[in-house]
Amino acid sequence: MTWIDIGPIDDIPLRGARKIKTVLGCVALFRTGPDEVFAATDRCPHKGGPLSEGIVHGQSVTCPLHNWVFDLNTGQAQGEDGAIATFPVRVEAGRVLIDGTKLSRRSAA
Repeated sequence: MTWIDIGPIDDIPLRGARKIKTVLGCVALFRTGPDEVFAATDRCPHKGGPLSEGIVHGQSVTCPLHNWVFDLNTGQAQGEDGAIATFPVRVEAGRVLIDGTKLSRRSAA
């Protein structure tokens, strides 16, 4: 894995999100606890809602447009047939690091 330093964890509000731009599109960083961060695609597969503007609760996020709830561990929509991509992320010495390996891969489609 190639870890990319995104910045201080305190730049992400508790139970909130921050959006970063990548070659794959926008990725949302969700802070679910004092030292817990998840990373996932910022776009809901249902209607394209910006998940970074959704409600963060537990280890889930609710889409602001149509209330689909996504598990931030797996990306799976709860009770729906859909999922979002998730990315490895960790917190180290108060800094958020994301695995750049998956972020740099473009699909052939």
